[in-house]
Amino acid sequence: MDGMDGHPEALVDLGAIKDNVWALDRHVGDAQVMAVVKSDGYGHGMIPAALAALDGGATWLGVVHVAEAVALRRAGITARVLCLLGAPDAPHEEAIRHDIDLSAGTAALVRQIAAAADLAGRPARLHLKADTGMSRGGATAQDWPGVVAEALAAQAAGRVAIVGIWSHMACADIPGHPSIERQIAAFGDAVHSAERAGARPQLRHLANTPATLTLPGTWFDMVRCGGGISGLCTLPGGPPGWLRPAMTVRTRLVQVKRVPAGAGVSYGHRYTTRRETTLGLVPLGYAEGVPRRATNTGQVQVRGRRWTISGTVCMNQFVVDFADTAVAEGDEVVLFGPGDAGEPTIQEWADALGTISYELATGFAGRIPKSYSGVTQAMEPVLAGGVWGGRPPETDTILGTTRES
Repeated sequence: MDGMDGHPEALVDLGAIKDNVWALDRHVGDAQVMAVVKSDGYGHGMIPAALAALDGGATWLGVVHVAEAVALRRAGITARVLCLLGAPDAPHEEAIRHDIDLSAGTAALVRQIAAAADLAGRPARLHLKADTGMSRGGATAQDWPGVVAEALAAQAAGRVAIVGIWSHMACADIPGHPSIERQIAAFGDAVHSAERAGARPQLRHLANTPATLTLPGTWFDMVRCGGGISGLCTLPGGPPGWLRPAMTVRTRLVQVKRVPAGAGVSYGHRYTTRRETTLGLVPLGYAEGVPRRATNTGQVQVRGRRWTISGTVCMNQFVVDFADTAVAEGDEVVLFGPGDAGEPTIQEWADALGTISYELATGFAGRIPKSYSGVTQAMEPVLAGGVWGGRPPETDTILGTTRES
């Protein structure tokens, strides 16, 4: 990714991630914090985000795929890691050999994981997932007793250890939604049913980021925060002020020119200049993560002012009408950041486009170079070992940042 024209970058403040996790840990009291770093750490970089989160007090990491968990292990991370997706075709034996926790929501998957444990020569660490009302993964109330019975039998045979019981909230980011209390009650029923059958889980976990922020009744033994560790949230209005957005996306103008009144701009001429004006070309588009629906809607900051995208967002470029303001090639363009200097925030972009900040942040994952500031103490041995997302880091000692290519 190095050498992209226009010098685009997603600058990630690892100190903000560390501080966010510390604040979340204090917020939930005795409950542990799992930092969910799936999908390249919500676009922020999986391994750097994981290390910063652990430095901030997280005791668990969450991912979706076994490959992600193995990458964390190969980076030297020894903290507990849970694969949240229960998939029958996943490399369970490899996960068990790497001391990675697995999730199961069907009796058939429990059996498959137990068989993989036999091959690995060690018991699998298992979290049983109950479907408490989201109708996504996990066992329904009808199927739950069978899943628990299968897991207890495998545990009695020394093939698995039932470490946790968990579920996921569907509407925790919709305050007052009637499903919230129903799900909490259903989760309690699932836990009690499993315990009556003989399960003794170490961890009960239900809360995602919005539940962690607003629903203490969901905290139990551990909370799972994904967007929250990076200062993102799907609650109306976005995150509370004590969480700081960690990502800034910026680039530079690559061309500036004067055009006459009535000039059509970009594909479809969905914007037309009203008078002679200055147009600036920004070298980012939907291939790099800028949604096409930001056409005539998304705002950027240039020279301390906000400007609205003018015309259709193209695959690799968009245009901004600067009127008579003096701008020049090479001027910095900030799409979004923490808002300290008046730049748009990712939450403002999400609100304007009718989506959530998570979609926008993950949209830039792997598409433009990432730079990191605030390298934390926990990261030093990983940097020293030359492991950075499976590739060696290029360290800029002048800026004090680490760049992932």
